[in-house]
Amino acid sequence: MPFVFRVLFLGLIAFTLNAGAAPAKTPVPVIPADAPAWEGPMRANLEKMAADLTATLTPWVHPRLVILPEIYGAKADGNTLNTTAIQNAIDICAYRGGGTVLLSAGDYLTGALELKSGVIIEIAKGCRLLGSTNLVDYTVRTPKRPTVMSVNYKVSLALLYAEGVEKVGIRGPGTIDFQGGRKYFTTKPGAAFSDERPFGIHIIDSKKILVENISLKDSSSWMQSYLNCEDLIIRRMKVENHANDTNAGLTIDGCRRVIVRDTYLNSASDAFSLKGASFRPTEDVLVDNCTFYSAGAAFKIGDDTQGDFRRIYAKNLKLGGVPLDLRSSAGHEAGSGITLATIDGGTVEDVLIRSAVIERSRAPIFLRVGNRGRVMPGMPRPPAGTLKHVVIEDISGLSNFRQGSLIAGVKEGLVQDLVVRRVKLGMEGGGSADMTGTAVDENENGAADAGQFSPQGLPAYGFYLRHAAGISFSGISITPTAPDARPLFFDGGNTDDISVDGAPMLPASVTSPK
Repeated sequence: MPFVFRVLFLGLIAFTLNAGAAPAKTPVPVIPADAPAWEGPMRANLEKMAADLTATLTPWVHPRLVILPEIYGAKADGNTLNTTAIQNAIDICAYRGGGTVLLSAGDYLTGALELKSGVIIEIAKGCRLLGSTNLVDYTVRTPKRPTVMSVNYKVSLALLYAEGVEKVGIRGPGTIDFQGGRKYFTTKPGAAFSDERPFGIHIIDSKKILVENISLKDSSSWMQSYLNCEDLIIRRMKVENHANDTNAGLTIDGCRRVIVRDTYLNSASDAFSLKGASFRPTEDVLVDNCTFYSAGAAFKIGDDTQGDFRRIYAKNLKLGGVPLDLRSSAGHEAGSGITLATIDGGTVEDVLIRSAVIERSRAPIFLRVGNRGRVMPGMPRPPAGTLKHVVIEDISGLSNFRQGSLIAGVKEGLVQDLVVRRVKLGMEGGGSADMTGTAVDENENGAADAGQFSPQGLPAYGFYLRHAAGISFSGISITPTAPDARPLFFDGGNTDDISVDGAPMLPASVTSPK
């Protein structure tokens, strides 16, 4: 069946059976008596973390000073380059102790701007900040502290940049249109990033950051990256990023004390991702009441996991591919709904994801330990990382595709101590009995990409497991639209202590030859 008709067919079923699907505000569930010993304390810690963040991580009180860039010659006509005028307004505002630089009406064209401590850029309703389409208007920035982003990826350009600042903000309700289309910005052959495609927002080594009530559109690369920051609030943000390659939505790298709330992301690459290219830990992150659409991964930990990830709590989410009636430059299938992966060393632990809708996804759930080991040149290659103490529960959604979900480590690093509970998903089905013999590549050195693991169909229409231990499934209901001859679970080898509804998995699964 052609792709468009396949999506329309599945979407019609989803509308009929699950019309208006949205992440339900579920109550805190009762922990089953047979829950693993680690789950109760982990939950208590995460609930306390969420309550503490909500109570203490609030916008700072900033001075009432308001400066208009028109004072320094800005013209909001969409044609005049206002870089100097807006930067002067930012600098003077910071010099006077902080306040707001207000873009009040019209279209302000600008090149690269540097944010300063104590300053909020406010873009009024109906107003637009337009990124220059001329590469010479972007200042090359060399961070003081090298990271994988600056050394390996050569990231040096952004429209809005800050390093080592405190109390900065970007807020609407207006729009930032980065104008990052391929017509103006291209990628060097073979390069994931280059000095030819600026990020939208790049904030490094900073504290007390507020981004709220703002629309962001069409960066030439990643929309935004927050690297080694503390006390980061992102709320009521709308992102549409379908202009160029690697058009990610929101990347949070090595940050602590983070709230992401009431946020909508629609991106060609990964929508929401936590990374560790800064070699700093990502800790105490709360994600609540958000919609993440992507042609890559909708919600992701990885790829770069040079740092550790702890105490991540995400709830009330709507995840998956981009709906057909919305703009997409890279198709309408998500590679995965939820990806949790460590492939460059690093530990991922104490993660709770609950109350999520996943639709239009090839692999609804993808958990991965790999052994790529990417670091900066001259650094020793790290061993395989650790992925443990994860709970994924109360997951629903229809219109998913044939691949199935995968939980797989490597021999040197198992996926371990995982609970998957109350999952009710619909998928297209149509898998044949021959697919149970599909050889799923180990791909130890690969990326955290579900598409590298039998994207046309895993040996199970539900969950394929390999190199995994201490995995508990309960209340799993996955319904194929078309008959599917594959089993619900498939043991791909090197597994231990896998249970389904309290019983060993093997009687209800197919086991591959050892």
